[in-house]
Amino acid sequence: MRMQNVTVVGHRGDPYRVRENTLASLRSARALGVDAVEIDVRLSADGVPVVLHDATLKRLWEHDRPLAALSAAEVRGLTAGGVPTLAEALDAGEGSRLMLDLPGAPDVRAARRIVDVVRACGAEDRVYYCAGASAMLAVRAADPAAEIALTWTTLAPPRPGLLAAVRPRWLNYRFPLVDRALAERVHRAGLLLSVWTPDTRRSLRRLLDAGVDSITTNRPDVLLSLRSAQG
Repeated sequence: MRMQNVTVVGHRGDPYRVRENTLASLRSARALGVDAVEIDVRLSADGVPVVLHDATLKRLWEHDRPLAALSAAEVRGLTAGGVPTLAEALDAGEGSRLMLDLPGAPDVRAARRIVDVVRACGAEDRVYYCAGASAMLAVRAADPAAEIALTWTTLAPPRPGLLAAVRPRWLNYRFPLVDRALAERVHRAGLLLSVWTPDTRRSLRRLLDAGVDSITTNRPDVLLSLRSAQG
């Protein structure tokens, strides 16, 4: 069991307590003592990386407006500042680790804009990126030194050519796919295994027993308590 060493990642902050992907949610997760916080990053119409999972503002902010049609200033006005820019999130992180999920499948130009903001904030050593193959290839092209968690959604392993091109440190799986055999296969390949997003104690315990290296969860408080109890 890797309980003591598992990395606890707050999914979009601490979303059961505070609205996801906000500075308050990020700070709440940090106050709990997580090892890292996962946030979602997309570009506004004027090319500003902002922290938002969905393609529109409807679910969280009750504005049925697509982000791709809104400037960063318009997003700020519609959400009363609730959707932070990536630069603001990096500043609020105060040195903590951040996993940047890129749900919009950015091209190389968009990925470079995100990477440029990370560099401008001096945060390269505490940021890592996760998403599917196309997005991570774009990040690798933008930053040869980036730490990458390649999101993988099938039990068939990634092709060797893809792994050689992306050069991930982590493979990032949906948690129902993961068992001890998969964990051992990932580790034999010289990679670390991260999973998302189990929330029940039963699922968290099963994954800890399977030997995963990192868990991204909406209930970081529960995972932290399980890790502490085994400490």
